[in-house]
Amino acid sequence: MVRSRRRITATERNEYLLFLLLVGPNLLLFGVFTYWPLFYNGYLSFVRWDMLAPIKIWVGLDNYRYLFTSPEFGTILWNTVVFTVSAVLLTCGIGLLMALLLNQPLRGRVAVRGIVFSPVMLSGAAIGIVWIYIFDPRYGLLDFFIRGVGLRSPNWLLDTSWAMTAVIIVHVWKTLGYAVVIYLAGLQAIPRELYEAALVDGAGTWARFRHVTLPGLSPVTFFLVITTVLAAFQSFDIIKVMTDGGPVNATTTLIYYLYEEGFVGFNAGRAGVAAVVLFLAMFVFTLVQMRYSERSVHYA
Repeated sequence: MVRSRRRITATERNEYLLFLLLVGPNLLLFGVFTYWPLFYNGYLSFVRWDMLAPIKIWVGLDNYRYLFTSPEFGTILWNTVVFTVSAVLLTCGIGLLMALLLNQPLRGRVAVRGIVFSPVMLSGAAIGIVWIYIFDPRYGLLDFFIRGVGLRSPNWLLDTSWAMTAVIIVHVWKTLGYAVVIYLAGLQAIPRELYEAALVDGAGTWARFRHVTLPGLSPVTFFLVITTVLAAFQSFDIIKVMTDGGPVNATTTLIYYLYEEGFVGFNAGRAGVAAVVLFLAMFVFTLVQMRYSERSVHYA
């Protein structure tokens, strides 16, 4: 028995047209500015092109082979991991401690919240310029405090052992206020009844923090880890202004290497490989986070 196909009514046709009218422009923007660059970058990673010549030469996996056999690229990947992990742990850890402190009924806490959040509003380039003077080993503000306790300030930005530390400090200082504000919102969303019930059960300060505060903040922590990891992966302006990727590639991360290859060396193929590696790293991280959130994130 052949079932006849149902004809679309005029009302349903109008609903489809309205759907396309409302959603179509957004889909077009996504396609042009998100998905097309993504696929085009994948194509560029297989060609040799200096971005000025009209001809692109297909080289297959040569760009990938060159980068993955280069000792310089291994250093860059390691720098990216060190920078990202340090930035996320310090931003979320210090942010949580400061949010717990600023959530207490202390005098002047509103002003302190504004001061802590203010670096988020500033550009990374401006912050980098200011911190260059702070890190100066001859007359910088940091050197003044270090000498005050009888120590000698290192040459932060020119020493391969300290340059990455300096960049991480500035990045954390810039993003810390964002984590504090998000954690404060999370703390104030935890029902007070849970703390009262824990007190009735005889739970101490640590027990309330472990069994009430931390589970209550798990969605906020999950969100912060994702956003701070993405911000660390894409951090460029502070590195560019403070160290220019040096000394001796000590602060060159994947996003900075992409810039150097693509817009300084005009090597679109190798820049394309760096972009593919960066995309895959962020994609794998997102998958791991989603699996982790299913087990460890508790929503009210």
